[in-house]
Amino acid sequence: MADLLGATNPVPGYDRNSQNRPVVSAPQSENTKIQNVPDPTRVSRPDGRTEQQGAEQDLSASTLRYDSNFQSFLQALRDAPDLASVLAKTVVWLKSVVSTPGLAPGTAEELGKLLSLLQMDAQTFESFFLNQMQAGNRFSGPLFSLLRQAYQGMPGENLREAILNFARRFSDFSSTGHIAESMTSLLRQMGDYLPQSWRGQLAELTARLENGLQAGSRGENLKLLQGEILPYLGSYIERTHNMGTLRTMISLLMLNVVRYENGGEEGLLAAFRQLGGYSETLAGLNQLDDSALLRLLQENSFTKAVEADHFADQLAQTAAQALQGKYGAEVRDGFQEIMRALLMNESVFMPVNHLVIPMEWDGKTMYSELWVDPDAEDSEQGGRPSGERTVQFLFKIDIQSLGYLEMTLAAREDQVELNVYGPDAVAQYGGLVSEDLKRILSDHGLSGKTVRVQKQERPLTLTEVFPRLFEGKRSVNVKV
Repeated sequence: MADLLGATNPVPGYDRNSQNRPVVSAPQSENTKIQNVPDPTRVSRPDGRTEQQGAEQDLSASTLRYDSNFQSFLQALRDAPDLASVLAKTVVWLKSVVSTPGLAPGTAEELGKLLSLLQMDAQTFESFFLNQMQAGNRFSGPLFSLLRQAYQGMPGENLREAILNFARRFSDFSSTGHIAESMTSLLRQMGDYLPQSWRGQLAELTARLENGLQAGSRGENLKLLQGEILPYLGSYIERTHNMGTLRTMISLLMLNVVRYENGGEEGLLAAFRQLGGYSETLAGLNQLDDSALLRLLQENSFTKAVEADHFADQLAQTAAQALQGKYGAEVRDGFQEIMRALLMNESVFMPVNHLVIPMEWDGKTMYSELWVDPDAEDSEQGGRPSGERTVQFLFKIDIQSLGYLEMTLAAREDQVELNVYGPDAVAQYGGLVSEDLKRILSDHGLSGKTVRVQKQERPLTLTEVFPRLFEGKRSVNVKV
């Protein structure tokens, strides 16, 4: 498992180890001589212990783990900043920046765009929430529902590999705009690490690539990338033996070039047509012509939601400026924490969906995070009953004048288990709050199987609410 927290939508079956350089770490003295045992899904030390044993207890250790990528991730997850609280502080700092006299031209207007997006009423909140949900699920819609059924219900590794291959290509196809921006951004940054004599030609090549990307000529762009840009950068590395930041950036560029090539329309269509050879159901999909299929893939709910997600775009633009120190040290530090939390929760290790909901409603502010596991296991019965689906939620909410609350919700069919943990102002009226919550559930056709409201003793951790996070322990899990 690569030690990479990428803010991308995970693609099932993607071999990330082949996309990133190995992380070389010095083993701890007590963990030397890690050796493979006959069970290839486990790695054990000479004393017979494995990473699966005592995994959650090990999270309390303050020592950085060098023997396990996944365990390091869980420790980092435990130490991740509270995004709701950081957002609340950062917005206050941004507002103070806006009211500061003598700002550079355009600064107040730029920050005002982000702050205005936080002003919501019932209608705008519904639109914002649904858009966030749709933008967080790349593989949505009837086509991918059908592919999920085929993947789970039909035997044969060839079919599954074909479905995963199509999913990988679709992921890169739907990320073309993001990949293009990443490549041009990397090339522009590389100029800062090159001698003056090398910068001119790179700038010229970058300008040609930007024009080609705007024109959408993928074939010509690949010729330019693979035939001119990468060889030019490679020749500089060969002459100077530069093993620093520039070499790392070239490696990232190569990864993006591979994804850009993999996301081509021709390869995507070929991967889709291949699916028709495995079942009559999937064969019916081949009745679509190429133009109809591309419209189906381009005009789905995910693509529309991403295009309409103005909050994410404005947040990214503001973060880029803030991290350069444009708005002061406090705002810069706040956005560093925000980016760290977002990258952690959107990483390739997380099997749960994550949403951020900052808003100001009727003069009050609320900053919330929501995690959703749409296919949670029933821990009490050792798995969910056949035909039933368990959905697990975790809410963390910071509400002005009320305080910090956490809520867990598990829903199976119409049965709901709801637990609210809050400050004294909420806990002392627990009985009234729980009755109101039961009534709200009933109004929506749900039964409050268990509804509890109690004082918060300590913050909830993701690993205790979502035990599926520990599934990564069942694979070989070491750093190279």
